[in-house]
Amino acid sequence: MEHCAPMFLKPAWRGHCLLLLSALFVCLAVRLPAAQTGPTLQFNYGTNSPGSNPLSQFMYFVPLVSPEQVCLSTNAGNTQCAQVLSCHCHTNGATFHVVCEFNFVGEGLERNVFDHAAIIKRREKDLKAGKPLAHQLTAISVRGSGSGSIDVDGCFTNGQPVVTEMSIRFNSHGHTSPVSVDLQDIILRDGALHYENEMVARVNTLTFRQKSDPPKMEVGLASVKRKDAGDGLWANLVGEIKGQAANLLLPPLTITVDGHNTMMNFGLALAQQKPTFTFPYAPRLTNGPAIAF
Repeated sequence: MEHCAPMFLKPAWRGHCLLLLSALFVCLAVRLPAAQTGPTLQFNYGTNSPGSNPLSQFMYFVPLVSPEQVCLSTNAGNTQCAQVLSCHCHTNGATFHVVCEFNFVGEGLERNVFDHAAIIKRREKDLKAGKPLAHQLTAISVRGSGSGSIDVDGCFTNGQPVVTEMSIRFNSHGHTSPVSVDLQDIILRDGALHYENEMVARVNTLTFRQKSDPPKMEVGLASVKRKDAGDGLWANLVGEIKGQAANLLLPPLTITVDGHNTMMNFGLALAQQKPTFTFPYAPRLTNGPAIAF
């Protein structure tokens, strides 16, 4: 009696079975979709000409760290790009500190708008009890160009580098940060939601720490002012004073575990001067219409 296992088949039948199995594996491989990823950043570190990455790719971490849905919009004809210019690492054998300088170049406006539907549902009891949801992050925007740096601190564990803190600074070399956030209070009044006390805050730094539990993003502000305050000298001066006070009052923002891990990995890639870094896929990101401004 002939067995069914290929190794016991006659040579001719064994060859046919192997061909059929090979074809089956090829079909399965073709049909299985590749895992989705986010964009890949290119780093030249100033060795030749700095590699340019579309700003939306450099800022792809925003929808990754956000627990809420995020809608990304840019103006038509947007030319904003990010360039990593240099990377310097200092170590004493036990710890390391890395500084990578970058520029935002080009013209335009990028805006990440956050959907509050989930947090409104989670905090429904507070709203019905008359408690407002204060200082809710509504949007993160980047207007025009700027100059910044990424600072990475870490230590060596069993000979391997481990990032303990990563900070992105948007106001290097005396340049004003092009990054701002919109904040507002959400209030339930007479059965209807109201959005009040709208503020605009200019962002100098975003900081991520390894040991924060739950994961947090610390936001360092340069100024805070009412959205309708205008851009005059007095309004800006008052905004700067409020910004200093807000840094003492604005609590760190809770972020996703995946987003936090991504930022640690991003910092590690820069510390190791990797030529590229690929973000994981951001499932909460959607694209919106072009911005008119």
